[in-house]
Amino acid sequence: MKSKKNIVWNQRVKTMVFTISLIIGTNLNAQLVDEQNVTITMDLQPILQLEMNGPQNVDFVFDEVYKYVGGITKYGVTQLKVSASVDWDLYAVGYSSGNTNANPLLMDNQVTYGTAAPTNASNRLDCELLELRQDKANPGTTAVAANFNDYSSAFGKSPVATGANNIYTNANPYTKPPVGLKYIAGGNAGADFVAGGTYLVLGGGNVGAGSNYWYTIDYRIVPGLPAVFPNTFSNAGVASAIHLGGVATNYAQPGVYTMNVKYVLVQN
Repeated sequence: MKSKKNIVWNQRVKTMVFTISLIIGTNLNAQLVDEQNVTITMDLQPILQLEMNGPQNVDFVFDEVYKYVGGITKYGVTQLKVSASVDWDLYAVGYSSGNTNANPLLMDNQVTYGTAAPTNASNRLDCELLELRQDKANPGTTAVAANFNDYSSAFGKSPVATGANNIYTNANPYTKPPVGLKYIAGGNAGADFVAGGTYLVLGGGNVGAGSNYWYTIDYRIVPGLPAVFPNTFSNAGVASAIHLGGVATNYAQPGVYTMNVKYVLVQN
């Protein structure tokens, strides 16, 4: 027969074992937790890049009669490449510094040959006498096809009284041509644009083949004989009112004339 002392001791031992087991079990289930967070930020920068290759100065020297009659054409002078992640438009604009007759739509007369100008000689030469030709048609697509006018027409036999290739001119070169006037790509209206994408697009199964975003620009000037610049028409095909001072008997005064051509790539 067990004594009361042994019974009490056994109960104490069992109680201690149960208490220790309970404590151990509780500690196993009560885990410590620590954490750190990483924030992921995606910054989609808009890409609108225009790369131009070719000389910055293009000289037309008319020193032979046949050059006056047939004009001078400069082929493949300027190459334009567009890379964009947004919808875009590309246009060309001709302008000058405004030193000639205080009119920026006239070429700047830098040098005049001779001590006195003959009676019918005029230095009022429109910037629109410059003709452009792009090697690919405007790639924009819309129901209004006329909005995608461009410079893709072949140079016509002079005189050309259509304005098919005459450059768009504006005293503010960052003013987009109105609806219906010529763009290299895209147009003025909200729906007239080229979708964003690199010029290395798929075409013919090869990357970059037949890309519409890579343009080669030709230039032409035809003085005529006498030098009345018969091809001088507005971008919209309207004869210039200030051409050679608006006098039918006038001809261009010999000298050096300059103007600027700016290519503007803008988000639609």
